[in-house]
Amino acid sequence: MRPAAAAFFAAIFAGFASAAGAMEIDTAKGPVEIPQRPERIAVFDIAAIDTLDGLGVEIAGVPDNLYIDALRHVDDGAETVGTLFEPDLEALSALAPDLVIVGGRSSAQLDSVSRVAPTVDMTLFGDDLIAEARARVTTYGELFGKQDEAAGLLADLDSALAKAREAVAGKGDALILMTSGTKVTAYGMASRFGWLHRELDLPPAVEAIEVANHGEAISFEFVREVNPDWLIVLDRAAAIGSGEQNAKATLDNELVAATNAWQKQQVVYLPAADFYIAAGGVASTIRVLDAITRAFSPS
Repeated sequence: MRPAAAAFFAAIFAGFASAAGAMEIDTAKGPVEIPQRPERIAVFDIAAIDTLDGLGVEIAGVPDNLYIDALRHVDDGAETVGTLFEPDLEALSALAPDLVIVGGRSSAQLDSVSRVAPTVDMTLFGDDLIAEARARVTTYGELFGKQDEAAGLLADLDSALAKAREAVAGKGDALILMTSGTKVTAYGMASRFGWLHRELDLPPAVEAIEVANHGEAISFEFVREVNPDWLIVLDRAAAIGSGEQNAKATLDNELVAATNAWQKQQVVYLPAADFYIAAGGVASTIRVLDAITRAFSPS
């Protein structure tokens, strides 16, 4: 961690509490000391909300849209303190949290939110998503005194991974696609979604795919030429609720229909918000893995 960044975070937390009960946690910006166990938190990262909810941690402040149906109950006892991209600093100040967690889409707001309350960036970068997700579970478990719950959540994740690996074994290769309305992009082994290939030992249908946040733009001719055994599909429009054309309609054409995947009905539509918005949230990751296990298992 660069000296300037270290000084910045030291300044954020100075004066909020004494060193009694302090602990150091790993964040996306490096180690940060938390003066005491937080009791009132606001969270602007859906992956973090997903994992914290799985641990039974109460969240006092959340963005206006949680995107995932399984998290709707979190709204019941929480205050709305802005959007995923733009925290409402006035509402956040009124909430007076002990700690604010940003990450991913909200990470750009770290500096501004830090002026209101102690704030940490818990972004999951995705280079090794499952390992990063595991580390976050352990960190949150220690920070909030939920070590037993963390152990249980990690055991559930291990079980889901094992079942998915067993389901995909020997079933052929796969191509990961994302549709955004009528547009289609592809993701490979080294991409943000490449953990599916790596963690599940799922062979990629093609190796040479450009690594880009929103994938490599491709044509339907490309899909036909690659001819994967399986298509694993993320519908971005469904994930963000844009109302654009859905993935099934976009892929329903003669070129895609000529692939092995389509002809064998081996097209897997993942739970979109879980895979895209809450990537690395442990409960969401388990739901994604369960969807893959069901799709690859004999009916």
